[in-house]
Amino acid sequence: MILNNIRRYLTNNKRSRSISISDRLFREIDYKFKDPSLLKKAMTHRSYLNNEMKRNESNERLEFLGDAVLDLVVCEEFYNLFPDKDEGDLTKLKSLFVNREALALKARNIKLNNHILLGEGEDQSGGRNRNTILSDSLEALVGAIYMDGGLHHARKFIKKFIIRDVDKFQIEPIPVNYKSMLLEYFQENTQSVPEYCIINEDGPDHNKTFTVEVCIKGKSYGTGTGKSKKKAEQNAAHAAVVKIGLVNE
Repeated sequence: MILNNIRRYLTNNKRSRSISISDRLFREIDYKFKDPSLLKKAMTHRSYLNNEMKRNESNERLEFLGDAVLDLVVCEEFYNLFPDKDEGDLTKLKSLFVNREALALKARNIKLNNHILLGEGEDQSGGRNRNTILSDSLEALVGAIYMDGGLHHARKFIKKFIIRDVDKFQIEPIPVNYKSMLLEYFQENTQSVPEYCIINEDGPDHNKTFTVEVCIKGKSYGTGTGKSKKKAEQNAAHAAVVKIGLVNE
């Protein structure tokens, strides 16, 4: 009897939390779902599901769909917006907006980390701010909006919240994403993935400088510093592509 009451309380608590997610998140994303269950599924990480729930109730299938929708919309928008840029430039531009770090940042901008349903262990270990979980959840949200409102509303969301700053590259040069360049090179030539490790942190918490080393199969290919981990990683990747000879500097 006591166990049944506890189980009923936990179930009701999860249900009330999912309802409040809809009410709050609608305002953040400027879209109201006709079917709120799609939003709940988009925000449900697999760690939140217990053994009695089906794995397909997590956001993984919506993430798969959202990734495809995001790819289509971004490529179409960039193709139309930059008629003078070639395939290489469009690919570089896309890599600035559609990568794990960039999508995680956009997810934080709309406070998505406050709404993701995580298992207790995942939540306590910092999963709510993990880039992988945030970027996957944002892609799942794109998939949910597409299923609920069609391509028109998915495109509107992507243009407003994911690629809203792209217009500036009609005037400004496209910066090189050295991390993407390095990743593509090693995946094509060695099927390896670069690993970035913080080897030093200097300064107070509000003004740190990070030093990052990039390694492939345990071999160091360069280091870089920056006021953020992302900038330090880009600088380390830049050092690596220069060392390999992909960039002459």
